[in-house]
Amino acid sequence: MSEVKGFPAFPKGKRRTAASRSWWGDAWLQALEDTSMDQAQLRKGRRYAAAGRVGPITVSAGRIAATVYEADETPHHTVVLVDQLSDRDWARFLDQVAGKAGHIAALLDRYVPRELVDAADTAGVPLLPGIGDLEPECGCPGWEHPCMHAAALCFQAAWLLDEDPFVLLLLRGRGEQELLAELRSREAAPITADQPAGIDPVAMEFLVANAASRARDLLSATPEPELDLWQDTVRIAAQHRELAPRLGEASGRADLPLAARAWEFGGLPGLAVLTETWDPPRSVDRRAREAWEEDQPELEVAHNWWTAAELGVQLRYGRDERWYPYRAEPTGWWPAGSPAGLPATALAELLLG
Repeated sequence: MSEVKGFPAFPKGKRRTAASRSWWGDAWLQALEDTSMDQAQLRKGRRYAAAGRVGPITVSAGRIAATVYEADETPHHTVVLVDQLSDRDWARFLDQVAGKAGHIAALLDRYVPRELVDAADTAGVPLLPGIGDLEPECGCPGWEHPCMHAAALCFQAAWLLDEDPFVLLLLRGRGEQELLAELRSREAAPITADQPAGIDPVAMEFLVANAASRARDLLSATPEPELDLWQDTVRIAAQHRELAPRLGEASGRADLPLAARAWEFGGLPGLAVLTETWDPPRSVDRRAREAWEEDQPELEVAHNWWTAAELGVQLRYGRDERWYPYRAEPTGWWPAGSPAGLPATALAELLLG
């Protein structure tokens, strides 16, 4: 019998923002945004989620459900469906997990390594949802896809994913205990013996992981672009935080933490947005201004940067046609979240946060 997990409702005011706190939660919300046909419903859904209008959530294979309440307490039974992986897909995914002991340890520590998801994608197993993969159903009379109630459920589902990525695996068809039992039946990659004296185990672990990542890129049909020394330094600092202090000292770059933050949220395009300015078409400026639902604050526009200094928020438009949220910090403007395809989405996360 398939596993079913229940989660209590998030208390009202538990979180001030509907944003996720993990990169895989961000990917879930990106799938929601890409699927949406009405951005106004997403904005309302964010507010519903942040206001605690979603009841207890039930998660089972291929399905997440909850009752979502209107301001007048009118209930709407809401479901979001996700395709389950086939047995063949699970076999390929478990091969990737069992192939490296660190993957199992990371999942048990409630963390999803990007390397694992990339390897699964390469093997033809889409672990994270993409455009059109979230199928909402709701008892409300609305026809939107998704409606505000399904959107609210999706936002809170991202919070659950932040805390426990096994929720995503359950949605894809296998519960935690079933997965662990299958992994125990496989022969995991052998764990190396203690390193001889003089070898830094942290550096050795990085070198192995980095070599595997490079090899995967070489075998990929669409390999990653070649990085220069600074870009590669930033990439390593973002993906291996334990090495960041050494890299900062070796590079002599005081801005490495800022650059690593930009890479964490946006990868190579995010790093470019950090420093590059350019002049997008006039239609982009109109879209940026339309993102404000109510009274528009005074906006300072400089090339591809839109700044509301009085609110301490900023939007930057990248050459990849995505909007990057920034927030004012004591040391300057810092990346504040994952990029979005619509300015209203990026702006909402800034204002709600």
